[in-house]
Amino acid sequence: MFGYGLIIFITAFITWSMTFLVRRYAYKYRVLNLPKKDKDSHKRATPLWGGIAMVAGCFGGFLTAFLLPQFRNVMHNNLEPIGILLALVIIAIVGARDDYKPMSPPAKVMGQVIAGGVLSVTGISIIYFRVPFFSIEYITLSPDWAPLITVLIVVFMANAVNLIDGLDGLASGIVAIGSLSLLIYSDKLYDSGILPAGNIGPLCAALAIGATVGFLPHNWSPAKIFMGDAGSLTLGLLMAVSIITIGGRTSESFSGQTFFFFAPLVIPVIVMGVPIADTLYAIFRRIKRKQSFSQPDKEHFHHRLVQLGHGPRRSVIILWLFTALLSAVVLIPIYTGGGSGLILVALSAVGLLFYVYFAKEARDLRIEERAKRLEKEAEVTDVQ
Repeated sequence: MFGYGLIIFITAFITWSMTFLVRRYAYKYRVLNLPKKDKDSHKRATPLWGGIAMVAGCFGGFLTAFLLPQFRNVMHNNLEPIGILLALVIIAIVGARDDYKPMSPPAKVMGQVIAGGVLSVTGISIIYFRVPFFSIEYITLSPDWAPLITVLIVVFMANAVNLIDGLDGLASGIVAIGSLSLLIYSDKLYDSGILPAGNIGPLCAALAIGATVGFLPHNWSPAKIFMGDAGSLTLGLLMAVSIITIGGRTSESFSGQTFFFFAPLVIPVIVMGVPIADTLYAIFRRIKRKQSFSQPDKEHFHHRLVQLGHGPRRSVIILWLFTALLSAVVLIPIYTGGGSGLILVALSAVGLLFYVYFAKEARDLRIEERAKRLEKEAEVTDVQ
């Protein structure tokens, strides 16, 4: 794991260093997020384009991997690294352009589709899909379906990270925790002889960890800079590649356990459960209300936590903890060979849910809102 540790460090250092420069240019070209009274917690204009520093860090991480003998099977005589770099450039340009001057939703999605198509053409494509609970061991995707599913995963994950990027440090922390879990999981697959040495998924997970860790000091509340769409789309692409290559490249069952989540493609989905669930819930809301998918609202998980009275920082930490618990659901059985440790995880999750709803601040806010509502009802009754 030394090689991955070095790549994480180099990527983080370059991202952290480049963010100072990017922040200056964002101010110079007025690429700023202006505070809105009904939406933002920030009181002043905050620069965007933090994602450009992340992309620079990822390029540095790729160069480091190219120079290390450990990654010879991954980086040499292989089109996949080239495809990932091209896709990163494409999706970062789309995001940076949208940060500078908003693009139409179809144009943004088209850019994501092109990035996903580049990945598919250069060999980054899902091959196997293991179905838990069913007698079918796995489904081998045909050459016609594999590129389509690959592009859909890229688009979905890019938008999932984009939607969760609503509070300072939220997206960075969730992606860092999820990517670390995927890296640990892939190491176990490798030790078990299931994941080949040339799989590029763990490298992408390491790049995502480095990019987020390097950016987080600049993005923690109160943020000095936002990652913008350039950052959220970039992180979403890296997570999509990790999910596709770690979870969708093996037809073998893992470890002989009976737990339903020992399906390689399902495990990464569980790890990234917070942004995935938030996105699915957002899609459901818009379909139910017959709203455009591009129409923003204030009903995402982080918005609801703030509305409960937890405040931006605490809401971020709560969602980080939920991501860590979901990761533990996957990693504990993998490394212990049993499910007894899941009892502690379940109790922790229940305790966290109770805290979310019954914390003093949340309880006081509900009492205050109820008092205001009763006061308004009393005023209406007096008028009548």
